[in-house]
Amino acid sequence: MEAGKHDRWATHRARAPWPYAALDVPALRAGGRLARPLRQFVVKTNSRCNLACTYCYVYEMADGSWRDRPAVISAEVRALTVRRIADHARRHRLPSVDLVLHGGEPLLTPAAELAAFVEELRAALPTGCALSATVQTNATLLTAERLDALAAAGIRVGVSLDGGPGHNGRRVDHAGRPSWPAAARGLRLLAERPESYAGLLCVVDLEQDPVETYESLLSFAPPAIDLLLPLGNWSSPPPGRRPGRTPYADWLIAVFDHWWDAGRRRTRIRRFEEVIALLFGLPTGTEALGLAAAVTAVVETDGSIELIDTLKSAYDGAADTGLHVARDGFDALLDHPGFAARQLGPAALAPVCQACDLVTVCGGGHYVHRFRDGDGFRNPSVYCTELDALIRHIAGRLRAAVPERPAPDADPWAGALPC
Repeated sequence: MEAGKHDRWATHRARAPWPYAALDVPALRAGGRLARPLRQFVVKTNSRCNLACTYCYVYEMADGSWRDRPAVISAEVRALTVRRIADHARRHRLPSVDLVLHGGEPLLTPAAELAAFVEELRAALPTGCALSATVQTNATLLTAERLDALAAAGIRVGVSLDGGPGHNGRRVDHAGRPSWPAAARGLRLLAERPESYAGLLCVVDLEQDPVETYESLLSFAPPAIDLLLPLGNWSSPPPGRRPGRTPYADWLIAVFDHWWDAGRRRTRIRRFEEVIALLFGLPTGTEALGLAAAVTAVVETDGSIELIDTLKSAYDGAADTGLHVARDGFDALLDHPGFAARQLGPAALAPVCQACDLVTVCGGGHYVHRFRDGDGFRNPSVYCTELDALIRHIAGRLRAAVPERPAPDADPWAGALPC
């Protein structure tokens, strides 16, 4: 065990000196910088998947820890997780917590078991603490019966989908067959239950037409769409990235203009709404943009408490903390350097980011996208120029939407939007 602990910290310090060698968490706490409690708990109910998406960060990128984990979370680990979440909520007097049932593919676990997990947690939370529960699925296993069972437990359904026919080619099963027909069947069932529909996640694919992709997603009447940038970093750049060019910004701008210019809002697009909110100085709850503190913990099927699982794209073991629900409360995660770094706001950013006029909007970009092997996470985002172009474009559209500019001394945009 001690050897494993040594290897873990040696790997962290070698691959990511910042924060693992440079950040002194005890000194932070002694200096008065307190941790913020967790609000969201991502629980991996199943570590296997019925699909083999070519870009999956769990199975296809740097980390291979899934191979050594049990396929399904046990009743014992589930009970320990419920107790730890309830203890954390009680200790910090949380008014609400978010539970995300995740995988792999969580619907490989019977819906009744997922529902029982949620009901156990709801019963264990302190009085006055509300529970919001979501399952994140690929939709291929959705049936009317499963949706009924999830709805009865108050579990909403989020779906990962990259578009309609012709746009979903990277989401295939283990035999290389397209997942689209099964996913489409599940989504049609979900669209009939708007009270259960959380929305769609779509990874940007430069090979696909942006507006066509967006319109194909709209055919399933999602209440919200989140457009995700592919997981990449300075040591493993995202596909299609070229110095001096902004293909991802161009893709997103095409969708934004189509969405913004529509006669009515047919759906919410989270990335765009968050940029707009941040431009106006409003708070958001994402780590992908802005300076909000991290509030998410992950529990794997074996009970390991980990950092956000997208870190698995950086290096093998990047999400590992050495903590476990059998022996550790969630407060222990708050003082882990890999977590504490994500609650530092501007202090976690590279000097060039701290000096940027977009820092309160961009926030240095997603923490995962800042990684450079042997250096760590205190770098600009690998998508820095892309984010700059997208944010400035949206700011320009907002400025143009003001019918008449007020007098300079009454300018509501002053200090909110970049030039």
